[in-house]
Formats: sequence, C-alpha cells, structure tokens
Amino acid sequence: MRWWKMLGLAGIMGVAATGVVIARAERRRRAYTPEEIRVRLRERVQDSQPEGRRS
Repeated sequence: MRWWKMLGLAGIMGVAATGVVIARAERRRRAYTPEEIRVRLRERVQDSQPEGRRS
C-alpha cells in the first residue's frame, strides 16, 4: 500500500475513535438526574469559594 492510503486509513480510524469517545461522554452526562446535577453544582460552587465566604 502506498503511504497516502495508510495515512487516510489512520485518519478515518482517528475520526471513528473520536466519535466513540464523544458518544461515551454524552451518555455519561445524560445519565445524571436533575437532583444529582444540582448537588454537584452546589458542591463545585462551594469548593470554588474562599474559606471566609462559605456559608
């Protein structure tokens, strides 16, 4: 095979692998319930605030 064919096949495989990673992340993101999202956001906000400002 010529080098450009190998390069094309590698590119196609890279695109397919990227699609799999994106689909997996999307499935994981959509698996949260609204209450879980609220709890996680509140935790992130609380962790980002300085010690003196936490309530």
